[in-house]
Amino acid sequence: MNLGRGVALVGGATTKFGVRAATWAELAQEAGQALFQAIPALTAADVDSLFVGAAEPERFAFQSHVAPFAAEQLGLAPRRVLQRTELACASGQSAIRSAFASIASGLSDVAVAVGVEKMNLPSMAEANSSMACVMDRAWDGAHGATAPPFFAMVAQRHMLEHGTTEEAFAAVSEKNHKFANSNPNAQFYDKTFDRAKLGRLPLVAPPLRLGDCSSMTDGAAAVVLVAEELVSKYTDVPVRVRGTGQYADFHNLANAGSLTDWVGLEHASREAYRSAGIGPSDVDFAETHDCFTISEIVEYEALGFCPKGEGGQFALDGRSSLGGDVVVNPRGGLLGCGHPLGATGIAQAVEVYDQFARRVPAARQVPDPRWALVHNLSGSANVHSVMIYEGAS
Repeated sequence: MNLGRGVALVGGATTKFGVRAATWAELAQEAGQALFQAIPALTAADVDSLFVGAAEPERFAFQSHVAPFAAEQLGLAPRRVLQRTELACASGQSAIRSAFASIASGLSDVAVAVGVEKMNLPSMAEANSSMACVMDRAWDGAHGATAPPFFAMVAQRHMLEHGTTEEAFAAVSEKNHKFANSNPNAQFYDKTFDRAKLGRLPLVAPPLRLGDCSSMTDGAAAVVLVAEELVSKYTDVPVRVRGTGQYADFHNLANAGSLTDWVGLEHASREAYRSAGIGPSDVDFAETHDCFTISEIVEYEALGFCPKGEGGQFALDGRSSLGGDVVVNPRGGLLGCGHPLGATGIAQAVEVYDQFARRVPAARQVPDPRWALVHNLSGSANVHSVMIYEGAS
């Protein structure tokens, strides 16, 4: 993969995630205000392109044509590229990848990627019905194969094939919620969960309990990417994009194949590692798509952090926490932060920048990081997107 000219993250910001009274437009405004505060040298006139990650604003917020709408809310007048990206749960990372590609190709110089999702509606039944649109609605959606039942099947199969336990699921949730306790923007910042408490929570889709599932969340996040020659104007701690990969291998569940062998993630991560010139053992920390606890466990394996079948033990042994092999989801993950679909991938990138800039609390600061990986899946784990970043060595 030829990545073209150099591209770097120079900063970012997120809103508070949670059940918010704010509208879609107000969340975009909050993210914009926080972004300009986080990067004092940035002016609206500098920004030539805007990429908006938004999964379902038509259904959640009854608003389409959201790219120019968001530009207006952020006070921007894009003159080169204006684009919305929709890839369900990976819509935010899709916006970053598009911004990166635009700059690498020379089409843009300074781009904002913003993700916004307003998911909590007065009727939760309506919100859940909207989520079913992510699947093959005529087939999978009509038979109730929404996210919790699908990932419950993944968990059941992993337990059968590899002896994975509910305690391993709880270990992932406990870790990520503990990290979220150091992140004031996380939905569950002020909630504490230990394994005993998690084990008493209600079942959602057996064996997954409430604490194994990410939440319906409102929130927004934004980052700025610039061409290499412009980095010094905005920051003295740039975070460079070094690799990326993406893979899709099915949509209808009838074509899924193995539920526990995520071939798409193996392909996407392999391409990202190859283009960055590194391997799994080089990654210091990773922001992965823990929409459910079983997701993170399978991701350990598919990303090469541990052999297949050993993801549950990897979590139980603390190898994905501070002091372990690779720190996974230090901002609190989707489990601790919540999962506003279009904003998640961008919030992960904000954490990557802040980790390298040493702007996070000591309770989640990765010591002396150089390489970071960000992963998002979408749908029934049928699409996987990966990016690799390098900080100052």
